[in-house]
Amino acid sequence: MDLCWDLRWEEHGWERLAPGVGRRRLPGWDATAGLVVGEGSVLLYDTGATLQDGAGLRAGVRSLLGERRVTHVALSHPHFDHVLGTAAFPGVEVYGAVGMARLLSGGGPGLYEEAVRLGADADGTARAVEALVVPRHEVSGELVLELGGGRRAVLVNVGPGHTAHDLVVLVPGASAGAGAASAGAGVASAGSGAPAAPPVVFCGDLVEESGEPQAGPDAIPARWPAALDRLLALGGEDAVYVPGHGAVVDAAFVRAQREALARRFAGS
Repeated sequence: MDLCWDLRWEEHGWERLAPGVGRRRLPGWDATAGLVVGEGSVLLYDTGATLQDGAGLRAGVRSLLGERRVTHVALSHPHFDHVLGTAAFPGVEVYGAVGMARLLSGGGPGLYEEAVRLGADADGTARAVEALVVPRHEVSGELVLELGGGRRAVLVNVGPGHTAHDLVVLVPGASAGAGAASAGAGVASAGSGAPAAPPVVFCGDLVEESGEPQAGPDAIPARWPAALDRLLALGGEDAVYVPGHGAVVDAAFVRAQREALARRFAGS
């Protein structure tokens, strides 16, 4: 596979995080969409707040990768700014945390109202909710997607926390062996002779950098710190952590946010 595209992420509106791994910060609510590229398959993590967001991401993938298209979509949680662009990717395999499909069936109760309350266009939101795609594949623990060429993405249900349906994606270090997927450690594969690149963890809104983490009526505050403990164990100290909103952070930031949440919701 021609890998020259991997040097041109920024030219096409993406932020490169590791070989074959990048993200885009979307307009409006500054939500992150992640991209993981293998030889055979392409995974997109979250699809934005509107059908226009989804179409822009689809165009951005084509600009970067040519004729290759997104084959898998993983949705971090069932909030409008992360799921309403999914219909722009017809025919893809869509993944969510267990219970998310039932919640989103019938248009996702409250999605339209929340989006419009926060400033989204009413007509456009109505069209997006009508076209809402429900995950076909639900993750209750860990699910490894083999994307080809040794690239894998590990979908992990680490919640509840921000919602009852929080799904994160771990991309192990580039030279990590098959056994590193579950452990999440950025260690070299046996006999490789070279250290692995740091893992990348797409966190969804379990972690936010651009403001205080938002705890709406569907949050599970008492269990949020434990979800972040699982997140840190998954990625390890050297991982690159990608919040649902804001700049990329490190393990120290996630740990500090975990402690702040524990204090904020003590006794809840």
